[in-house]
Amino acid sequence: MCHPSWGRARAAAQHLSDLARLRRVRDRIDREHAQPLNVEALARGADMPAGQLSRQFRLAYGKSPYAYVTARRTTRFPESVGLPPWTAKPVTGPVRNEEAPDAEPQLA
Repeated sequence: MCHPSWGRARAAAQHLSDLARLRRVRDRIDREHAQPLNVEALARGADMPAGQLSRQFRLAYGKSPYAYVTARRTTRFPESVGLPPWTAKPVTGPVRNEEAPDAEPQLA
């Protein structure tokens, strides 16, 4: 029969192991954020089911792996392009009708 403290020690060791795997996933996202990443691929790399990875990642970091990837890409965008994401594509037309330019009458 095992001593009760052994079970707690084993659970604590498993928790630390899980946190280390989650940290490796987060580090991979930080390194490879420009590459195509999805939760299934990240989970395979961490040797975890995708659902478990998503739940544990959210508990550890406050957002899902997908949300973390998206946020990471947005924060790195200005560094790589030199512009914030909302100014990278020029506006080609009016956004609302009130902003439409007054059309000059065409003379025949």
